[in-house]
Amino acid sequence: MTAPLMPKATAVWLVENTTLTFKQIADFCELHELEIQAIADGDVAFNIMGISPIETNQLTLEEIKRCESDENNTLRANVMELNVRERNAKAKKVLSPSQRSDKPNAIAWIIKNCPEVTDSQICKLVGTTKPTIQSIREGTHKDMANIRAKNPVAIGLCTEKDLEKAIAVSKAPTRRKSK
Repeated sequence: MTAPLMPKATAVWLVENTTLTFKQIADFCELHELEIQAIADGDVAFNIMGISPIETNQLTLEEIKRCESDENNTLRANVMELNVRERNAKAKKVLSPSQRSDKPNAIAWIIKNCPEVTDSQICKLVGTTKPTIQSIREGTHKDMANIRAKNPVAIGLCTEKDLEKAIAVSKAPTRRKSK
């Protein structure tokens, strides 16, 4: 199962606005049951504002009501929410906030591990601009201190197949020149 985008904030909202058991909330948010109890007691996350999983389209009201009626039921996230990375790999238009912030990390990984890939190919793979790529290459990116190279496939910005294809296309002209 995929944890909600902000598990503690979601747990705070569920504790405050539902009659779900601590176990149900803990299982959905992928937190420990004792942590949910501490949230309910006000010992943990007292300064975190709750986020509604209904508004973020992670749960439906019907799903919450179903689980409230029987404490043996477990919350199931919306099908759309379970496949965010797979869906985003196909249509790069809608990215989660964490994926958007990971784009510079993916660019750094490609520059470091696949230097033969051209800037235009990186733009297509990651969905970025050439000035962003150039600023990361030069070390002048505004967030350079926080950039850590991460594989774009692991982040969900592109598929392994797309990355391998870009590398193969980049290496093809060099083979012709060397012959």
